[in-house]
Amino acid sequence: QVQLVESGGGLVQPGGSLRLSCAASGSIFNYYDIGWYRQAPGKQRELVAVSFSAGSTHYLDPVKGRFTISRDNAKNTVNLQMNSMKLEDTAVYYCYAALRTSIYWGQGTQVTVSS
Repeated sequence: QVQLVESGGGLVQPGGSLRLSCAASGSIFNYYDIGWYRQAPGKQRELVAVSFSAGSTHYLDPVKGRFTISRDNAKNTVNLQMNSMKLEDTAVYYCYAALRTSIYWGQGTQVTVSS
């Protein structure tokens, strides 16, 4: 069992930056693939970035070069640094952790990009 708590969402202007954090508890964090999904109003949830337990990362094409995911297995945290933000980045961002057939979700944090 894994409990996930996100923080760091908010309002930012286009071109600005935000840093999301997700703190995990309850299990051996480094065995999990961990990452971030987002869901904008009226749209399906989409995978933004993932840090695989083996060490590699994957990003949604529109955020490549702007977003960076990082994990600290010793602290059981995963962060998403978001730079050069665009209006279309507005969404609720969800942290998740997955191991085999089990997947756990955070409660979500709102990110709004607006001038």
